[in-house]
Formats: sequence, structure tokens, C-alpha cells
Amino acid sequence: MSHSRKILVTSALPYANGPIHIGHLVEYIQTDIWVRFQKMRGQSCWYVCADDAHGTPIMLRARQEGITPEALIARVAAEHQADFAAFRVAFDNYHSTHSEENRHFATLIYERNRDQSHISKRTITQAYDPLEQMFLPDRFIKGDCPKCGAPDQYGDNCEACGASYSPNELRNPRSAISGAVPEQRESDHYFFRLADFEPMLRQWTRGGGLQPQVANKLDEWFDAGLQEWDISRDAPYFGFEIPDHPGKFFYVWLDAPIGYMASFRNLCDSPRGRDAGLDFDQFWARDSAAELYHFIGKDIIYFHALFWPAMLAGAGFRTPTAVYAHGFLTVDGQKMSKSRGTFIKARTYLDHLNPEYLRYYFAAKLGSGVDDIDLSLSDFTARVNADLVGKVVNLASRSAGFITKRFDGRLASQVADPALYDHFINAGVSIAAAYEAREFSRAVREIMALADRANQYIDEHAPWVLAKTAGRESDLQAACSMGINLFRILIGYLRPVLPGTATDAEQFLRIAPLTWTALAEPLLDHEIAPFTPLMTRVDPAAITAMLDASKEDLSSAPKHSEPASPPSGAQAREPIAATIDLDTFTQIDLRVARIRSASVVEGAEKLLRLDLDLGGETRIVFAGIRSAYDPAALTDRLTVVVANLAPRKMRFGVSQGMVLAAGPGGADIFLLSPDTGAEPGMRIR
Repeated sequence: MSHSRKILVTSALPYANGPIHIGHLVEYIQTDIWVRFQKMRGQSCWYVCADDAHGTPIMLRARQEGITPEALIARVAAEHQADFAAFRVAFDNYHSTHSEENRHFATLIYERNRDQSHISKRTITQAYDPLEQMFLPDRFIKGDCPKCGAPDQYGDNCEACGASYSPNELRNPRSAISGAVPEQRESDHYFFRLADFEPMLRQWTRGGGLQPQVANKLDEWFDAGLQEWDISRDAPYFGFEIPDHPGKFFYVWLDAPIGYMASFRNLCDSPRGRDAGLDFDQFWARDSAAELYHFIGKDIIYFHALFWPAMLAGAGFRTPTAVYAHGFLTVDGQKMSKSRGTFIKARTYLDHLNPEYLRYYFAAKLGSGVDDIDLSLSDFTARVNADLVGKVVNLASRSAGFITKRFDGRLASQVADPALYDHFINAGVSIAAAYEAREFSRAVREIMALADRANQYIDEHAPWVLAKTAGRESDLQAACSMGINLFRILIGYLRPVLPGTATDAEQFLRIAPLTWTALAEPLLDHEIAPFTPLMTRVDPAAITAMLDASKEDLSSAPKHSEPASPPSGAQAREPIAATIDLDTFTQIDLRVARIRSASVVEGAEKLLRLDLDLGGETRIVFAGIRSAYDPAALTDRLTVVVANLAPRKMRFGVSQGMVLAAGPGGADIFLLSPDTGAEPGMRIR
């Protein structure tokens, strides 16, 4: 098949301050399957992605770890790419939004929209942290919910009652970074005039490039009126400075989708891109005939289906051919949970299970809509074992042994049942249509129906009986060769879903990588290799081990909110110390203290500096709890301090006491906290 289509495909950019988990993988596996299908069909299809590497959270996490933002995003990028590669997600290029290509296009798109008067300026009032000397994003302000009164809620919504609100409605607000009470300060900000593009957007959103549910949702936003979009942020901020406004930076959501362009530009300029003759303008110019598809989660539709096409149009670039949104992942019918062990990192999964199990299960669940999908772990085990191992792999296993032992690995020179073979090939039309429409679950159902028919054929011809019957050698070879050829078609149809297994199968069959058109030609008078297992059954014990490991991930991860309870189960205990009398104990002056602020100690891997209020007296204590606590989570927390411990001089300063904690150390450290009602300075007796 000729390269009749030029296709560029992207997935949403993962944020560069945390690991990939199985919820993320729904999108990347879905996209990868579609891209692999297009390539099998002979299309000129390119798949690019990048890390979303800018914003306040990255700046603060890097500070917390005592490294530069550049070092943080480089480390996370390596982790992300290793996880994607292990799950067989085959990007043609993976880049970063913190790149010169992205700076170029962010600046270009901004300046072109500015010159067309699509950028406005106005003064706004924002929450400001006077200690950190920075404006605070909504998620970095915490306080009491204005609706239900729940404490310790974020500045944009309440996790207790679900209410949404603005940060200035919070009661008792405080900075999640320093604990300071935010001030309201004015700042000049720059806005993208989205309403300028309403006629174009109304036409584009109803032009067939969005799922009907998404287009209907966008109508609600049109009816409510398109608002200007704040595209600037104040220093300090990790990102690109707006060229004509020193101290102002592009908001991360402006340059994040531009990362698609930057990654493709980087690919075009690479040796691979040059060898393929890739031309950036052929894919991104306003009059481009190429196809451009974005696969995204339904939570970021607003950015991709309104702001992104408007920004592109305002800057003279083409708009996407389509934006495909998907739903979220639940596990066993519930939201992924760290406490239940169902918030599973990609790496934790890989430590216990074959990545192609998950690829297949997601494919068996995914349709073209935006509905959530559920990973039922019992169904996962049963489906993989029954379908992949019991039907597909077993078909090859039960046929190949006879071919190897009785015929030196040589297949028959004719197809035993041409009508059945043609039925399998003709089924490829419907299966291809399902793949093209992203109806992967339908494709899988049709493929498995063929697998049932192939196994029925083997059962009907009973090669194990033929092998014991004199004079039936040619019938035995014909039946088993038919089984191998049907297996070849099945694994070809499954190749977009199971690329690693397909590669192993191609080596067993001693054939070149399968293309869609190559499937029609059977293997006749062809020598295959001895069969080795292509896939083993899911062991339920591996599922249990993965869930247990995910719970351990929770207990060992740095804390970004209130610290978790100690892990349950048996735990090594230190022996009870030697007995002391009451007089000895009463010499220790234990006091309630409030942590006014906590900060990382530069040059010390384990220490946090705690500024403590002992009821009118301030103490500085250096505590070895950095591996277990995020400093921002400690502000305003009550704890217990040994108040009459002799000051200890350290190279970072003088530590004026000791806070009390339990646990063996490392990430398993748990600060002691007094009950509600205790006040700083109270003595503990």
C-alpha cells in the first residue's frame, strides 16, 4: 500500500514532576495502538510527545529536593521514557517543553496573536505570599472551606463537600508553601481574547473533529460566554519569559500544547526526520493537507478544543483534524486508591506483570467515546488467561509441536481449508474499520471470535489422533499447518495491541514484520522455528504482590500533605529500654510546639529546619525528617519537643531542642502530635 496519508499524532504531555501510573497509560496505549495500526496499513504516520516541564509545582519540587528545575525535569524525563518504552509505547520523537523549539513557537504564536490584537492587558488582584515573595496559584492556598467549613482545603475546590469557589472565599487562608497568611496584591496580567474566535470555534467544534459528547459540552461553554484566558504568570516562575514583558512568564498551559509543534520540529531537524524528508510546514501550515490528531483525557478538553485551535488560527497555523478525548480509569469499580494499593505506578506494574497483559485489557475495554473504563483485576486475570494464553498462544503451541517433531518444522505446501482461510482474511475489513474508528473493543471481540473458530478447527481435526493413526501423515501436516497459518493471521490482527508478542511470533514463524497486506499470503512449504512459550498465564499471586508493593510505595513516598498512618502488619520492633524511675523521667521537659515554618537545609540530605512556637518563645530545631515530610505540609502542625535538651551546635546553626517521632527511619518517620485542644507551650506530663 502506498503512503496515501500523511498523519501526525500526539498524546497529551505528561507533567514532569511525578511518575507515570496506569491511569496515564490508558491514553498512551490507546494512541500507540492507533498509530501502530496506521503504520501496519502503510500510512506515513508519526507519533510525537514531550514532557510538560514548566510551572510553579516543578519550581517548588526542585527547591524541595535541593536541585535545579532543569535537573528535576531531566531525571523525570528519563523515568517517563523508560516506562513508556517498557509498555511498548513507540514514540517517533519524545521531547520537552523546556526546549529552544518550544521557546521559538511560544514566542511566535504569542507575537502573532498580539499583533492581531488578540492579547489584552489588565490589572488583577491575587493572593501573594509575603514570605516567599511570590503570587500563589489557587492550589497553593489552603484554608477552611467557605461552604462546609472543612479545614485544610485547596483554594479552588473542597475535597470534603465538592464545592468550587475562588481562593479569596477561603476562611483562614494560608500559603501551602510557607504557611503565611496571603496578602491581596495587584499585578498586570496578559489575556488571550478567546471570544474573538467564537464564530470560527463554533464551526470547528461542529465540523466532525470532536466526539458528539464533547461538542455538546462545548455548547454549554459557548452559551455561558467565552472568557478571556490569563496567559501570564509573575516571577518567580519556571518557564519562558514573555519577550516584551520582563518579569512576566507564559502560563504553562500556553506552551504545553505548543510542545506538540516543538517535538515535531525537533523530529524534522533530526537525522531520522531529514532521511524521511519530513517538512514541518507540510503538517502545520494553514493550508496543510496532512492529518493532525490529538489524543487527550476528558479533563483537558477546554484547553484543546477551544484555546488551542484559537491560538493556532490567530497565529496563522492549521487547526487539528480531530481531538479525541477518553475517560478515566477506575480499578475494581472505584477511583484509584493509594490506601487500597490500586494507585499503581507503571514501574510497580512492570515489576510484577507483563506489560502486554495491560495493553490487551485496555484494548478490550476501549471504545471511541469518553466513558470511563474499569480495570477489574479478577476479570483482567480471567480474560488474559482465557483469550491470549488459552486461545491465541495455545493455538500455535498445539500445532507447532507436531510440525517440528514430525515434519522438521516444514509447513504443508497447500492451504487445507481455503474457505476458512478466506473467511479470516475477509474479516480483516471489519477489524480494520474498528481500529480506524478507535473501536478497539470491537476489534478485539472480532479477533477473539476468529480465535474460537481456529481452535474449533483444530478440535475437529484432532491432530493428536491423526498422529497416532497410520497413513494420516499428510492430514496431520495439513491440519497443523492450517493452525499455524490461522495463528499468523490472528497475531497480525493483534499486532497493534501486542507488538512485543507479535515480534516474538514473527521470529518463531521466521517471517518479516507483518503488514496488513502481507497477511493475505499464507505460509506454504515454509520452515518455522521450534515453538517456545510466547506468553504465560497471569498468576494471581503477582496481582497481590503488585497491590502490596503499591501500598509500600505510599508509605515510602515523600509526603506532600498530611503524613499517612504507619503501615499495617508485622513490623520489626526495638527492644524496650532499661527501666528508669519517675524522677529521671520528670527531668525531661516535653512541650507542645507549633511548627511556624519548615524549610530544606541546603547541603544536608536528611535535615529540615523547623521554626517552633513554644507559646511565646521561638526555637529553631534541625530535625532529620526530610526523607518523610514535605516542608509545606508541616506548617501550623502541632508536635512534641524536648524543650530542655542542651543546644547542639551544627554546621548549619544551633539546634535548640528535639522533636519526637516514631518509626525506624528513612521514609518511615512519624511525628508525634498532641490531641485537639492542646496549645503551644503546654507541658506534657
